[in-house]
Parts: sequence; structure tokens; C-alpha cells
Amino acid sequence: MFRPRQRRSTDGDPIAEAPVSDTPPRLDLRSVTATYREGHRTLTALADVSLTVGDGEVVALIGPSGCGKSTLLDIVAGLLGADAGEVRLGGRALDASARLGRSAYMRQRDLLMPWRTALENAALALEVAGRPKRRARAIARERFPAFGLDGFVDAYPAQLSGGMRQRVAFLRTTLAERPLLLLDEPFGALDALTRAEMQTWLVGLWERERPAVLLVTHDVEEAVFLADRVVVLTARPGRVTHEESVGLPRPRRRAVVTNPAFVRHKAAILGALGLLDADAA
Repeated sequence: MFRPRQRRSTDGDPIAEAPVSDTPPRLDLRSVTATYREGHRTLTALADVSLTVGDGEVVALIGPSGCGKSTLLDIVAGLLGADAGEVRLGGRALDASARLGRSAYMRQRDLLMPWRTALENAALALEVAGRPKRRARAIARERFPAFGLDGFVDAYPAQLSGGMRQRVAFLRTTLAERPLLLLDEPFGALDALTRAEMQTWLVGLWERERPAVLLVTHDVEEAVFLADRVVVLTARPGRVTHEESVGLPRPRRRAVVTNPAFVRHKAAILGALGLLDADAA
């Protein structure tokens, strides 16, 4: 059962926070450390990283290039093992092999198959899960209007804009029906206008479906706009240096970026990244 929690901003005004839950978080990383080999050297990608993502919560992970953000998603997805620490999903500590398939993972590139139509690409997650091809495509087709894809069922990836391709990739990812969504810079390859459009679209999608989301981004404004909490990592080896609770009401609309609270959250994160003088923040 969820209990509402409230804190106050620096101005003394109450602000909304993610609810506190009596149930275990959907994702719970405990002192995770990961290393990798580079030639004859062993390098540390992540050092003693702890964070949680609750059910229905969006957590953004931000930090310098090479600080281990994508490595962390690979560990959660079960593609890599951690050298130390614990990864818990839904309250259960699982090794890498047991984590495989328990989350839906979307990378920056849409990875659509050029020889398959939009419908066939979207249905792929269901086909891989064992659904008969005809049934998988019927289920995917029903979701096309909700994803802004009505009329593009038979289009091939080369016929779609970057934003439309990302929508197909998102549909394929959500059709996997996993309680945790891992997003690795899903809008990083898009132009600024399309990126803003897709951010707003993702907010609407989350409001309808409320999955738990761990999002990797390099964009501070994107992190504040989308997330309930923003976790900041240091340069490699990545360590958690700051956690910002984003006290902005939902549903969120693009105009929120002019809200003084939005500006304060953005400044705090930039300060944690060393990109803003403390006095300016």
C-alpha cells in the first residue's frame, strides 16, 4: 500500500514527491561494482553504486560520458554480471542469468529490422515470447493508435521519420510486458524539435501505463522533465554523488520548464555535475 509523502521546497512551499511504498522497490541496486578489461589493465566502471526504482516511478541516471551508465543498464538487464554488490528485482536478489528477460530494454538506436514492416517490428517482442505470429501482430496492431502510429502499419523503417521509428521501438519494448523499462538515451539520436516532441509523448505514455522506468540521459533538462528522481554519477568509476527528488506535479506539460522549481532542480543537478558554480545554483 502506498503512503503519500510530502516535503517542502527551499521557498517553504509543499511539493509533490514519489510515494513511499511498503512493498520492495521494483529495482534495488546495493553497492554494485563492475570492472572490465582494457588490454592488460582492469578498469573499474562502477564503484559501490546503490539506487532504487519503485513501481510506477521514473528515475533518470545522468553523468559524464564513460561513467558506466550503460554498463549499469546492461547489469540490470542481465547482460553483464556485477563484480560486487547485489541486484534485486521485485525484492529478490538475482544473478545475471536469472535477470535476463525480466526487464524491457530499449537502447539509443531503434534497431528496427529493415525488411520488416512497422507492424512486424512491433510484434517481434511477442513472437519471441512465443505468441503465434498472427496473434502477436493482432495485439500490436491494436496498440498502434495509442502510440501515434495509426496509418503506418505497413510502412518499412526507411519510410518512417526518426520519431516514428522510435515510437515503433517503444511499442515493441512495451509489448514485452515487463514491469521495469530500461531506456538508454532513447532520444539521443533525434534532432532538438523531434526530441522535445518525443519527451512529451513519453510523459503521456507513462501517465497511461505507469511502468517503473530507469532512464539514462546526458540531457539535464530531459532528466528533470521526465523523472521523479535524478541520480547523478561521477566520472569513471561511476559513483552516486547526488540524488535530486523532482518535486514537480504530474501530469507534466512542456510549459513546466519555465517553472522556478524546474530551474532550481536543473541548477542543482548542473552543480552536482560540476557544470555550475555553487553560488550560481
